[in-house]
Amino acid sequence: MSLFAELYQPVSDDILARSRNIKLLICDVDGVFSDGRIYLGNAGEELKAFHTRDGYGIKALRHAGVEVAVITGRTSTIVEQRMRSLTIPYIYQGQENKQAAFAQLQQKLALSAAQIAYIGDDLSDWQVMQHCGLAVAVKDAHPYLCRQAHYITSLSGGFGAVRELTDLLLISQQKFQQFDGSSS
Repeated sequence: MSLFAELYQPVSDDILARSRNIKLLICDVDGVFSDGRIYLGNAGEELKAFHTRDGYGIKALRHAGVEVAVITGRTSTIVEQRMRSLTIPYIYQGQENKQAAFAQLQQKLALSAAQIAYIGDDLSDWQVMQHCGLAVAVKDAHPYLCRQAHYITSLSGGFGAVRELTDLLLISQQKFQQFDGSSS
């Protein structure tokens, strides 16, 4: 039994092979880094909760040489601040057409589809996921998206699903436990 199976759930040899090739992880934000709920205060401020373990996983992945990007349909100062604190260099907000941002990233980084993973939670993510070597849906994603994904996390969005995926990538690439930084 693999370390990943001990920590999360068993995965197929196909998923491990796909994970070994990944050079770029693209994440949706709402429903992936967060639980998908948006809290609005009386003064109009927007609040979201982010899991620190996801942050640690992102930093560990970047330390291991895998690039990370976010593509989200909404625009939020909170998202900008959180992603910058995680040193994510590619932040695309307000993207109703996520495919355009994906194509720009793929060209900029000169990567094949097989080298890109995407994690999402809803139907708007499928337009990009279908062009990736590893398409991942969080546990509580829309049921149709789960049917299309190569892998479904055992954890829900906002509750460590991103960390589960970063661990999968790091373990499959034999780079797990090479990072001892903070989760921010």
